[in-house]
Amino acid sequence: MLNPYAGNAATFLISTVFGLYLLAVMLRFLFQVTRADFYNPFSQFIVRITNPFLLPLRRLVPGVAGIDLASIVLLVILQMIELWLTYWISGYSPSVVGLLVLSIGKLLSLAFSIFFFTILIQVIISWVNPGAYNPITSLLYSLNEPLLAPARRLIPPISGLDLSPLVVIIALQLASYLVVAPISDMGKGLL
Repeated sequence: MLNPYAGNAATFLISTVFGLYLLAVMLRFLFQVTRADFYNPFSQFIVRITNPFLLPLRRLVPGVAGIDLASIVLLVILQMIELWLTYWISGYSPSVVGLLVLSIGKLLSLAFSIFFFTILIQVIISWVNPGAYNPITSLLYSLNEPLLAPARRLIPPISGLDLSPLVVIIALQLASYLVVAPISDMGKGLL
């Protein structure tokens, strides 16, 4: 076990580095699932920084039914390594099953958070500069539209006000409480 100051610094560094890369891989996976613009400059940036690990892994783990399983495997492996390192620095030796379940919970939480914040950003952009085009706005629309379109059908705009982002954000928070929290608690119990 490291001294507490070095342990905190190491945990912070591990969480930051792994967190940023996990975010990039998760965005790449979500962009593929939502069929976001591959040639968008931000998409190209995400592709370039994730290719070093994904391309070799794709030789071992092929995609199935249009889903990039290599991205999912990479996400789970990276999340498990991050958690293991964090627990190891704290002096714990967690079980592999507990790490796997906790990793799934954390990855689901990351996906929900990405949708939550991208929808929030999209709403703010629509208030500040409606109708303006830039590559990020286009990417946000592509990413969020699969969630927002069903909500728009459920609750059409009222007096020109689109409430679908609010409905989706509430649904994401409920899913976080009802799906992610129990998985994370189960994973912690198995550690």
